[in-house]
Amino acid sequence: MAIGKMPEKVALRKFASSPNFSPMSAKSLTDRIIFGLKVKQARLERGLSFQELAAGTGMSVSYLNEIEKGKKYPKADKIRLLAEALGTTEAELCSPELKAHLAPVEQLLRSNFLNELPLDLFGIELPKVVEIIANAPARVGAFISTLVELARNYAVRQEHFYFASLRAYLELHSNYFPEIEKEVDAFIERYGVPTATRVPVALLRELLEREYGYTIVDNGLDAWPELAQIRSVFLPRTRRLLLNRNLTETQKAFQLGKELGFNYLNLTERAYTASLLRVRSFEEVISHFKAGYFSAALLINRPSFLADLEHFFGQPRWNPDILLGLLDRYGASPEMLVQRMTNLLPSHFGIEKLFALRITQTPSKSSYRVDKELYLNYAHRLHSNERFEHYCRRWRSISVLEALHRQQAANGISHVIADAQRSTFVASGDEYLSITIARSGYPTPDRNVSMTLGLLVDESLEGKVAFLDDPAIGRREVNITCERCALSDCAERAAPPVEVEKKLARRRIQEILRQLIEEEE
Repeated sequence: MAIGKMPEKVALRKFASSPNFSPMSAKSLTDRIIFGLKVKQARLERGLSFQELAAGTGMSVSYLNEIEKGKKYPKADKIRLLAEALGTTEAELCSPELKAHLAPVEQLLRSNFLNELPLDLFGIELPKVVEIIANAPARVGAFISTLVELARNYAVRQEHFYFASLRAYLELHSNYFPEIEKEVDAFIERYGVPTATRVPVALLRELLEREYGYTIVDNGLDAWPELAQIRSVFLPRTRRLLLNRNLTETQKAFQLGKELGFNYLNLTERAYTASLLRVRSFEEVISHFKAGYFSAALLINRPSFLADLEHFFGQPRWNPDILLGLLDRYGASPEMLVQRMTNLLPSHFGIEKLFALRITQTPSKSSYRVDKELYLNYAHRLHSNERFEHYCRRWRSISVLEALHRQQAANGISHVIADAQRSTFVASGDEYLSITIARSGYPTPDRNVSMTLGLLVDESLEGKVAFLDDPAIGRREVNITCERCALSDCAERAAPPVEVEKKLARRRIQEILRQLIEEEE
């Protein structure tokens, strides 16, 4: 087995015990990069070309080039020759520290950040990144310092980076992963899982218990009130899955399906809670995504759902009851239904310009938060509420949540609500067909959730959605947040347009300065 295919520690132990092992061979990538940077900086400071350094050391130009790019770490005799030719010492070349102006590069390398980057997902080879660092270390250092400063100012944590990388990965693949779909198809055939109706929770439970040795405890979190908002916890040593007693059958089915996904796809690097509370690596993030994708695809069968979508979009009138009926048919949540639509609309219907977002409402605080989002092939990104601004109340995503809360206040009972809207952005004029489904937020108390699928209205969509021009679908101008919206007659405004006012003030200052300069001339 090749070293690159083994776990790192095992491979290194086997390599170190081989007869060809030398301490220099085991130098880490970081050591090689830092050594190469030192050689390159010393060569440039002395004004030496590769050819001149090759002549002074007896080494080939190609070998010296590989040293500077961090691909090779020379043995002791060659380090001595390099030091003499570069007018420095062996100790200086082998020192793990870089000069002050390259300190940000050293911090990057020592942080293990390069190893955490999911470069392979985007088709980027690590040696290419190393080459960029080696070719312009000072500029890369300044760039890194800028990123670090921005991260500090905006309180960007490691998990933010990982989730942003995941979103970019989904967008790159149009949120459709045939390899997982094939695994789901094989699982369905192997275990006789029903495809045109809801998958029984009892079947999912039986498969986990029989095939993977699980013990499932329905009220397993009762002893810990602090875990009331967590849906499930998996204890790997005893293979017990502790479920929150307040889970609906739909939520329970998704959690069991996700556990089947972890096992069937052999995803070993994972967190043991239903959602990621503390992110340790990008591999953990991607594993949870794959397991969730597996579960949704298992519960909402692709061929069956494609036929349902054909029927839904072929209706001449907007009919929310069809969507609500699909929730019941598959035993699915709004999140699962919208997720499967984002999986299949680009790949099977050619509807590629879309977004999906989840908004959570805390009725007691009248607060709204976008906590999940996906954008495929288009520009509008609704991140602004992460800046603690007020999300535009004119979207149907908000009004449906408010209707849900009124139901709850009136009789303590709430039903799932579906609605649609033609939403036109104030600034750009771009229009979306926005389809929203809202539900109460069990098991979390005092929380409601809406899922919105936005489809860009263009000529392509007009030929694929028969009810697009149904007069029953309301039309409204919308924006991203109140703080950035210039609408003057908005009854739903939740905050003054402070960012718009700042922008106008800056424009007035610039105009006055322009006039002063013109008068001076």
